Amino acid sequence: MKVLSIAVPCFNSAAYMRKCIDSLLVGKEDVEILIVNDGSSKDNTAEIADEYEKKYPNICKAIHKENGGHGDAVMFGLRAATGEFFKVVDSDDYLDEKSFLEVLNKLKEFIRDKENIDMLLCNFVYDKDGAKKKKVMTYKRNLPINKKFEWEDIKPFHTGQYILMHSVIYKRELLIENKLDLPKHTFYVDNIFVYQPLKAVKDIYYMDVNLYRYYIGREDQSVNEQIMIGRIDQQIRVTKIMLDSFDPYDVANKKLRKYLISYLEIMMVISSILAIRSKSEENMQKKKELWDYLKDHNPRLYRRIRYGVLGQTMNLPGKVGKGIAVAGYKIANKLYGFN
Repeated sequence: MKVLSIAVPCFNSAAYMRKCIDSLLVGKEDVEILIVNDGSSKDNTAEIADEYEKKYPNICKAIHKENGGHGDAVMFGLRAATGEFFKVVDSDDYLDEKSFLEVLNKLKEFIRDKENIDMLLCNFVYDKDGAKKKKVMTYKRNLPINKKFEWEDIKPFHTGQYILMHSVIYKRELLIENKLDLPKHTFYVDNIFVYQPLKAVKDIYYMDVNLYRYYIGREDQSVNEQIMIGRIDQQIRVTKIMLDSFDPYDVANKKLRKYLISYLEIMMVISSILAIRSKSEENMQKKKELWDYLKDHNPRLYRRIRYGVLGQTMNLPGKVGKGIAVAGYKIANKLYGFN
């Protein structure tokens, strides 16, 4: 069995996928790199995937499939994976090689000592094109470092600080047992990938290393603001799927419950601010329908989110209210550089 399976979803990724895959090869035969060609048709992504499989047959596997979107590619990777642990690395991102070897050695140690770890977390870097100073998302003030812990041991996360796909490595068996399922032809499903399994996570380990380099800068990137506005229906769909996954109030641990609610709160905020930024009455109606959906499906959660500071800010009336919401969003973006 491999130590770590890494799914690399690729869609017309020929221009940058080599940098990604090469950064993973330092793991040698302890890793399997599942290069998932998601129906690429505009370049030679498929040929590059086959090239790596031929050159590194014990490490790389090329998976060719019809186009189904990012989530579908992740699911194909998960179904093909054999490693004890599982991670997703997008084809335009890469891993810091020194940090990767440190993480891999720690995962091997867990296996050797038969130590159960459901989730390993690391820092990630917003590798924003043109930015002189790269923002690092770190958890060293919230989580115990280099020791096994549970949710009861965490300190509160501040607004804007969340566990994202870039920072997480899951135990593969946990994802399978919890029947992770990501929808086809839908962007932003990385939120489901992280959120849905959290309720089953007990044993956690955090390493204070900057493992994942999250590239931001391509005009066609899914986190480009105008593209996000154009795909607001998919953002709302993902938010609804997360709301329907389970009721966070059913989670016994208070600290995990608080974190899950906070995660859903930020998802509601993202959908709302995209609608406001679009200046479209149609999208504003979609925003209202999303809040009504939450109210109808989980009144208790609705009251908690709607009448919190962020929920009230997103629903301030009139032009002035929208201006305040947008100003808050711009400040957050300047601090974190997330798109």
